[in-house]
Amino acid sequence: MKNLRRKTLAAASVVTLGVGLAVTGGLAPAAAAGPDTTFLVLAPQGGKTDKAAARVAAAKGTVVASYDQIGVLVVRSTNPNFATQVAGAGVESVASTAGLGTALDEGETVEVSAADVAAATGDPTKEPDYGKQWDMDMIHVPQAHAITTGSPNVVVGVLDSGISSSHPDLASQIAKDKSVSCLGGVTNTAEAAWNPTRSDHGTHVAGTIAAAINGVGVTGIAPGVKVAAVKVVNDGGFIYPEAAVCGFMWAADHGMQLTNNSYYIDPWEFNCRNDARQRPVWQAVQRAIRYSQSKGVLNIASAGNSNVDLAHKTIDSGSPNNVPEDQYETRDINSACLDLPAEAPGVVTVSAVGPTGAKSFYSSYGQGVIDVTAPGGDSRIRTQGARPTSADQILSTIALPNAEGEMVNGYGYKHGTSMSGPHATGVAALALSAHPGMTAGQLASFLERTAVAQSCPAGVYNLVPLHPDGPHAYDATCSGGARNGFYGAGMVDAYNVVK
Repeated sequence: MKNLRRKTLAAASVVTLGVGLAVTGGLAPAAAAGPDTTFLVLAPQGGKTDKAAARVAAAKGTVVASYDQIGVLVVRSTNPNFATQVAGAGVESVASTAGLGTALDEGETVEVSAADVAAATGDPTKEPDYGKQWDMDMIHVPQAHAITTGSPNVVVGVLDSGISSSHPDLASQIAKDKSVSCLGGVTNTAEAAWNPTRSDHGTHVAGTIAAAINGVGVTGIAPGVKVAAVKVVNDGGFIYPEAAVCGFMWAADHGMQLTNNSYYIDPWEFNCRNDARQRPVWQAVQRAIRYSQSKGVLNIASAGNSNVDLAHKTIDSGSPNNVPEDQYETRDINSACLDLPAEAPGVVTVSAVGPTGAKSFYSSYGQGVIDVTAPGGDSRIRTQGARPTSADQILSTIALPNAEGEMVNGYGYKHGTSMSGPHATGVAALALSAHPGMTAGQLASFLERTAVAQSCPAGVYNLVPLHPDGPHAYDATCSGGARNGFYGAGMVDAYNVVK
C-alpha cells in the first residue's frame, strides 16, 4: 500500500509542506534573507484582505495573487521569519508551501500507424484505436452517442498538467479562451503556458473526456463538449496548494460547469483540520471549493490509489511523503482527517474498476465516501512471475515535448483513479448536455440515480494475492447494500444519462 501510494498510478499530487500557524506579537528584528518561499495567507472567513495585505508588506512579503472572494493571498517572501511576523489583526493563519511531493506515473506510449489512420471511418465505434477502449463499451458510450455527443456550451475544466493544443484528437476540443496556467497561484493565459511541459497526465485525462470523433486515434466520452486546460502541475510533476486554489477560482469565474480533479493533497495523505501544520492549507482549499460550488461548478475527484477504507481511517503511517521513508510519522487519525479534494463536501468521489467491473486492486473505497465508480484500469498480476499488461489499462491521448521543445503527440495507457475520475466527468458532461439547466447538486444526484448498482463481493476482497508486497497487501472489505463502499451508487452510465 505504501509503495503504491508513492507511485500514485498516474494520480497527481498537491504539495503542502512546511505548514505553520501564525502567532500574535510584534515584528521581530530583520534576519538574513532566506530562500524565496511561497505562503498562503488567510484573512478571516468573509472578511476583506486589505489588512492582511498590509501585514504582508510589513513582514517583507509580496502579494503575487489575491483571491479576495475567499480571503486568500498568495505571497512570496525571502524573510525567514515571515510566518511569525505576518501574524496579527486581519490574518487568521499562514502556511508555507515549500517542498515537493509525489511525481506522476506517466504510462507508456502507443503509436498510431499510418494504416490505422487510412482505415479510419469517423464512426465512434471504428476510430482506429477504439477497439482498445474497453472502458467505453463498459459505460455504454456508443449507445449514448447515438443520441448526443455533447454540447459545446458545456465546458469542463481539467485541473491537471495542461493539454496539448496541437494533438489531432484535442486541437478542436479545447476552449482556449478559458484555458490558463495557475502555476505559482498566478494566472497566465498564454497558450504556451497552459500546454504540457513534462507531464502528459492532463492530456490523457482530457482525451478520455472529449477526444474528437475525427477518424484519428480514440474517442472521448463527450466529444461534443469543450475542455479547458487549467494547468496546476509544474515542471517537476507536482501540484502546490496555491495552484489548486487558483484552479478552482478560475473555473468558478470563467463559466465552467464541471471540473475534473485527479489528484490529492500531499505530503500528508490525510489533511487534518485539527492539525496545526495542516489547517491553514485545508482552509484555503476548502474555501476555493465552496466558492466554485456557489458559482454552479460540480467538482469531480478521484478517490485515490492507496486501497484505503476512507470511512474508517485510524492510522497514517506513510506521511509526509517529502522525506526519507525512515522519517515517516505514524499518526492516529480520525474523521477530522480528509483525503482532499475527494472528501470535501459536495465533491463527487469516484472509485475505479477494471475490465471485469470489479474494484481495481489499488482503488481506495469507503461507505458513505464513494459516490460512483467508473473504469480506471487494473493491470494486476494474474500468475506467478507474470508482468502486468497494458490491455487492461485506459488508452487515451498523450503529448510531451521532445529535446528540441517540439510537442510529440500520441496515445498511451495509464491506470488509476486518475483515469476513473474523467470517465465520471465525461458522463456528467453528457448529462448536462442532454439536460441543460441542472444545478451542480441536481447533476450530482442525477449521476447517482442513473448509475448501475453493483453489489459488494463477499468476504475479504483481494485481486492480487501474488503481489510482491505479500498475499494480503491489498485486502479490502466492502460494506453496504445497493449503495456500498466499493462502488457507491454504482457504475456511471453514459446512455442512462442521455436517453
